[in-house]
Amino acid sequence: MNEFVVYILYSEKFDKNYTGFTSNLIERFKSHNHLGTKGHTLKFRPWKVIHVEFFNSKSEAMRREKYLKTGTGREFIKNLIHNL
Repeated sequence: MNEFVVYILYSEKFDKNYTGFTSNLIERFKSHNHLGTKGHTLKFRPWKVIHVEFFNSKSEAMRREKYLKTGTGREFIKNLIHNL
């Protein structure tokens, strides 16, 4: 059974965050921090993982990621960052 992960990255250097989901957090994190050659996260390296949530289905993970990108979800992320 596949497991899906919703993750929040934070770039302390640029005070930016990024929310995404994947079925392979380690490889995705490597991509964001080292291997990727294009995309939004390239400009704001280095990233650190500040939050992860695990789901049994891709649809659940996608729903949670979408929620975290709403106003209420952004407040949740802001509080996470504030408490680092």
